[in-house]
Amino acid sequence: MRRTLLSLFIAFSVAGAAVAQEDISKVNGSATVDAGQHAGDVHSVNGSVKVGDRAVVQKASTVNGSVELGDSATATQVKTVNGAVTLNEKARVSGDLQTVNGRVRLDEGADVTGHLQNVNGEISLERAHVGGGIETTNADVTIGEGSKVEGGLLVKKASWGLFGNHNDRVPKIVIGPHAVVQGTLTFERDVELHVSDSATVGKIEGATPKKFSGATP
Repeated sequence: MRRTLLSLFIAFSVAGAAVAQEDISKVNGSATVDAGQHAGDVHSVNGSVKVGDRAVVQKASTVNGSVELGDSATATQVKTVNGAVTLNEKARVSGDLQTVNGRVRLDEGADVTGHLQNVNGEISLERAHVGGGIETTNADVTIGEGSKVEGGLLVKKASWGLFGNHNDRVPKIVIGPHAVVQGTLTFERDVELHVSDSATVGKIEGATPKKFSGATP
């Protein structure tokens, strides 16, 4: 009898785990994971992806829409093409975070273990961490007070468009008070670079930093 009950318990546990790890996929509309829940890949084509507080998922992705991880939520990878990405307090991405056209915001305690990349859209970190470097082409970047970036910072040369034109605005890069950027800061195009006098940065290539004191330039 005791052995039978144990077998049933294991069976129910395995079944429960399988259900918890289901993929969630939408074509039109939002894909949502409730607070504290577990899921597999969470995907939408035309819609946002929202992962609730303390929820755990695998890949969170969409084509046209935003991706948001709630407080202390976890994903292995985050990706969108046209849309913003927000990591709320203590949210974590164990792999890469990527968007093409969209703002990226990491709130206090947020952590991206891998590479953070976009082409167009602001990137801002507030007491957050990126382990695999930051790469952009046209984004303004703010590595806010107390934030840490390992793997350097790359602002790539803007490419020519289909009709021979390209985005020639000058991105504004701010390394805030007590922020740390380990690795090389490489600028393949003109930027406006501001570095706090209390920040720690690696080698700078392609730009001349302007020092500032206080909270902002």
